[in-house]
Amino acid sequence: MTSPESQRLRIVPSEFTIGHAPEAIFPEDDEWIALIRAPEGLTVIREAWGQDAGRRWIGFYSDRPSGYGVPGMLSGVVNPLSTAEVPVFVASTFHADLVLVPAELRDDAVIALKEAGHIIVNA
Repeated sequence: MTSPESQRLRIVPSEFTIGHAPEAIFPEDDEWIALIRAPEGLTVIREAWGQDAGRRWIGFYSDRPSGYGVPGMLSGVVNPLSTAEVPVFVASTFHADLVLVPAELRDDAVIALKEAGHIIVNA
């Protein structure tokens, strides 16, 4: 079933880790993908390398950037994942949202998104 909210999503080739630095205002290195500063500290998304400890995440990103002014784009992706009980972590960009899901739930996420009408590239 394809709905007006269906999107063409690609799986980002890298895996990621998500970290929290409560006292940091900026990471000491430049190996990060995204930074989100909040009152409780800095969230850092990095590309996972080798034997990085912690949970690994994969990312879904729109093949056709929609811009930040289009309503419903994020909920169209997050809602089916929530229904399938797949946790998400989202980092928004100017053009689209990077929706991260635990790497071990990749197949569940792909199935849920396809059943919601999304096209998944390189699944």
